[in-house]
Amino acid sequence: MRTDSSPGSLPAREHLPAAGAGTPVLDVVIPVYNEEKDLRPCVLRLHEHLTRTFPYAFRITVADNASTDATPRVAARLAAELAEVRSSRLEQKGRGRALGTVWSASDAPVLAYMDVDLSTDLNALLPLVAPLISGHSDLAIGSRLARSSRVVRGAKREFISRTYNLILRGSLQARFSDAQCGFKAIRRDVAQVLLPLVEDTGWFFDTELLVLAERAGLRIHEVPVDWIDDPDSTVHIVRTATDDLRGVWRVGKALATGSLPLDRLARPFGDDPRDRDIKDVPQGLARQLVGFCVVGVLSTLFYLVLYSGFRVFAGSQLANALALLVSAVANTAANRRLTFGVRGRGGAVRHQAQGLVVFGIGLALTSGSLAALSAATADPAHSTELAVLIAANLAATVLRFLLFRAWVFPDAPPAVPQAPPAPGPRPYAAAPYGAAPHEATPYAVPACPTTSFRAGDVAEHPRGDATVRLAPVRPADTDPRDGR
Repeated sequence: MRTDSSPGSLPAREHLPAAGAGTPVLDVVIPVYNEEKDLRPCVLRLHEHLTRTFPYAFRITVADNASTDATPRVAARLAAELAEVRSSRLEQKGRGRALGTVWSASDAPVLAYMDVDLSTDLNALLPLVAPLISGHSDLAIGSRLARSSRVVRGAKREFISRTYNLILRGSLQARFSDAQCGFKAIRRDVAQVLLPLVEDTGWFFDTELLVLAERAGLRIHEVPVDWIDDPDSTVHIVRTATDDLRGVWRVGKALATGSLPLDRLARPFGDDPRDRDIKDVPQGLARQLVGFCVVGVLSTLFYLVLYSGFRVFAGSQLANALALLVSAVANTAANRRLTFGVRGRGGAVRHQAQGLVVFGIGLALTSGSLAALSAATADPAHSTELAVLIAANLAATVLRFLLFRAWVFPDAPPAVPQAPPAPGPRPYAAAPYGAAPHEATPYAVPACPTTSFRAGDVAEHPRGDATVRLAPVRPADTDPRDGR
């Protein structure tokens, strides 16, 4: 995970202006490795579909990553035959490396990729990229696990796919439904900011990209797809699964330690209604209350378990003090990260020290309650002690939240909205995939180019108000479940 990048902020999402003839709005990348048999029919089928149904200018880029067969020659012939096709050759393997390299060099404002087997029905391509063109979303993914998706594949791959997505949801709190479907798209300005943060160069590349985008507060659009499994796929399932699990561990560790600069990306647009200054609405209070209540319930259960354990060999006062101390440290750490969104180690010691002061107030309340119970009853039952402690803890919890919000974590409000970008040309800083930020070179999308794109071209792209009407697409007349 790269942590030395300074990604900066993203521009506000806007509808892409109408492009002149020959200007590619969409660049579809097909990463290939030793696909000499399937490459030509795949590209011809995709080219025919885009020519017939896609209302914008497009490009198809074949990203050959170190093929050892005739794939490079097939790609070169396709580029010579079709004006909308180009080929790119990398001498190192890695699907993620191929995508990152081509996306970083592309001038198209919308970037997509799909697998060479075209398992996904192409009628989903326009719904995939339309929200990116309109400015509604930042990334888009095809989902085989959506309710309305129609999927034909074996039980083994179905089990692996669903298990992997459950792991992502449980370990990385991912909310997208399908990380591995080879059918995704991203806006170029978003890719330029996120790609320097992505470390993986293999199959985990797009999962890592999605997790970082979601944690940065970007909008991910999901499209139900019709998908037929390719029985001749060359993907090594066991090796890929192992690499993916390693990637999950690496990304989870980076997120837990706060080593990623995602705070510079979170809510950067200035077009989020939650960022607006609305009177009489305490910003972030509702979310903090929910988080604090969840942490409080878990902390109370943890405290009661500890108290019951310490009570076996200690008196009620000592057991209460020990249980409250341990649970208070855990409670402060959990609220710091989950409720108030403070990441990293900066200020952690100070926060724990202030949390111990709050713990002292809670100790006084609970100890006083136990003392009052002992004065009222010579030998109270254990259940009575627990009931008194629960009541005292509820009172202490309310006070703890107020102190946490006003004193311990006063500098953790929601993100401050940024001023909307000024109209007119906007330069972009694009670095080659894997390069350091200082190696970036500014470029932008040409408005009406007269020559084909070459890596390194520099031009400007005015942001206008013109839009393009989307042409109706003929609905699919086949169902993958019919076997046709």
